[in-house]
Amino acid sequence: MRALPVSARSPAPVLAALLALATLLALPAHSETRMTADEFEAYATGKTLTYGENGRVYGVEQYLPNRRVRWAFVDDTCRLGHWYDNGGDEICFVYEHDATPQCWTFHKGPGGLRARFTNIPDSTELSEVQQTDEPLACTGPDVGV
Repeated sequence: MRALPVSARSPAPVLAALLALATLLALPAHSETRMTADEFEAYATGKTLTYGENGRVYGVEQYLPNRRVRWAFVDDTCRLGHWYDNGGDEICFVYEHDATPQCWTFHKGPGGLRARFTNIPDSTELSEVQQTDEPLACTGPDVGV
């Protein structure tokens, strides 16, 4: 069965996930543990995670074997890429459309992952709001890849 695009899915799971996100945001930061690359790989590989920011769905990423990924902002084209451990505390992503590394720290808390963008201080923080083992539904041009 083919997964529906993010925009075509029932809003009920997204609303439930956003409620969970609001609960998660109320938890103290010390309840989270920064993940190593190996922990992140073990957690994410084989899953498709939906991330939210400030109560809104931000995008979806499918974590494929060999540290490959497929990313899409909501209602946008899928982008293929890969991730790597930068040798420090960050996990960096490079996508086929942009060779600039996008580096993040990942923390695991009771409600799932939280990701902090480290390229720009005090910028984006995302939270996992949904998890599935279904593939990411791509709107183009890499449909079926």
